[in-house]
Parts: sequence; C-alpha cells; structure tokens
Amino acid sequence: MTIRTAFQMDPIESVKIAGDSSFALMLSAQERGHEVWHYDVKSLAWESDGTPAGKITAHARPVRVRRKEGDHFEWTGERRVIDLAQDIDVVWLRQDPPFDLGYITAAFLLDRLKGTTLVVNDPREVVNAPEKMFVLDYARFMPPTLIARRLEDIQAFQKKHGAVVVKPLHGNGGKAIFKIDEHGTNLSALSEVFDRQWPEAHMVQAFLPTVSEGDKRIVLVDGEVAGAINRKPGEGEFRSNLAQGGSAEAAQLTDREAEICAAMGPELKRRGLVFVGIDVIGGEWLTEINVTSPTGIVAIDRFNGTNTAGALWDATERRHREMEAAG
Repeated sequence: MTIRTAFQMDPIESVKIAGDSSFALMLSAQERGHEVWHYDVKSLAWESDGTPAGKITAHARPVRVRRKEGDHFEWTGERRVIDLAQDIDVVWLRQDPPFDLGYITAAFLLDRLKGTTLVVNDPREVVNAPEKMFVLDYARFMPPTLIARRLEDIQAFQKKHGAVVVKPLHGNGGKAIFKIDEHGTNLSALSEVFDRQWPEAHMVQAFLPTVSEGDKRIVLVDGEVAGAINRKPGEGEFRSNLAQGGSAEAAQLTDREAEICAAMGPELKRRGLVFVGIDVIGGEWLTEINVTSPTGIVAIDRFNGTNTAGALWDATERRHREMEAAG
C-alpha cells in the first residue's frame, strides 16, 4: 500500500546527501512508492476542534529527492496546510536537536496523533528518553559518571578519577565537550562557563584513553542490531563525531557490545523507539542512547552493503499495519 509520509526536519536545501540519514529514508520511501512531504517544525500548529486530540496541522510541500549533489530535490506541488491526522499516515520526527523546550513542545503535539497517525520515533518516548538521561538506566555498562552542578561535587569526582570529560547534559553532535587533565586544570573556570550557559546539571565522565581507537555508533532498528561503524577522532581531537571531523570505518560488535544491545533491545521496541543509535567506546563503555534524530545509516550501509533505511521502513510499515488493525 502507498503510505503518505511527512518528514518533520530541518530545511531540505541544507541536507548533505552523502551522509544524511533522513535523506536516505526519503529515498527509500520513494522506492516503495510512498508519497513524501516535508515541513519545518516551526509551522506545526494545534487548534481545538471539539475533540481531545484537536487538529494538528503543518505547512508542507510534496517533494521528490534524488542522489544528485547540488540538485537533490524538487518540489512536486505547492506549499499548503495539511492535517497530520487526515492527510498523513506516518510522520518522521527528524529535526536535529537541541533537545530544548521547542523540541519537547513539538513532540507533545505530535503525541496527540497517537492512534491515527504513526510517529517515528514515538514522540512521548523521545521526551522520556533524553540521550544522556535514558542511558542511566544502563549504568552498569557506562564508564564512571557524575551528573551534578555543584562545583565541589565535580571537583571531588575529578580528583577520584583523574582526567575527565565534561559535557552539556542535553548537547548534541559532539559540541561543547571538554577534556580536563588529571590535575583538574581549568575545571572551575569551565564549570562557571557551563553554569552560565545551561541551567541544568552537567555530565562528567572519566576520560577513556581508548577513545583514540574510536567511538562505535551502533544502530538498532525496532530493538534489533542493524549495523555499526567505528568513528575515529580527527588529528588533534579526542571527539570522534563525524560532525567534528571524525572519520568512519567498518566495524563488528564485540561480545560486550552485543550484550549491551540485547539488554536494551526489548525496551526500545516496547517504547516505540524504532530508530536508535547508541555510542560505545573501546568496545565496552556505553556513553549515549540517541533517539531524537539518530544518524549513521548511510556509512553503515556503505561499509556493510546493507539497506538500513529499508529495514527502518520495514519496521515502520509493520507498526503502521498493526496500528490500523487495532483500529
């Protein structure tokens, strides 16, 4: 069957098609004969209509995409207001973080589509699973970690563990991640900067020297491992995010990584977190569970000859059928 799908994502004009996961999902949708729409989250609106769910709309345009750098899309119709409950079967929640009140508000609005339009990932569970908070459910797989704001607590943790990494609790893409040496140099100054910039507590973790060997991104589709890549830091960097100059290479799972995935897979599926990317350092240390707008499938498929976008659509179509059957 043809599925009418809308992508809530950043401007399609700025998409870098060589590695963009949302673009890969759009291509896969087209290959299956699905109807593809695009809209910006800023156009999302809710209006009362006498029902508990209300009317949820967006200013959207139908689009066709292609693998042609610099000419990767064309609009196939005019922009118009669409009713996400009546005109769309599947919404992909794919705009990039930051995971702020704007992101949370949009997720709460999309959650009101439950039972009429499938949203991937489940928006309520996206709100319930911030990357660096949801991972605490699997603390047994994590490196020594502290979430705190009080400087004295952070200093005590650093003295206990030596070199540490300090991160914004709701950051993304490897931005604003700092390494503090074993002497705690500039820790108090950095803490002051973080306190001014972010009202929440901060994440502090023991520095893992094995990060020089890479930070593995493992993608799970509906709770099952789809593949992995190893991301290695660029010269002069300890951050391995591809957005920060890291490079990717083929990777297989270690026994420990397989154990981590097996431990969380059923919970991801139960929550409706269909597309998840987890980060593991040194083959054993879980650092994040990414659910807002995970990436990595293009590189995984390039190295492994797989079709992760297709697997994601298989899972999505199955969930859509189940939702329709449930009435």
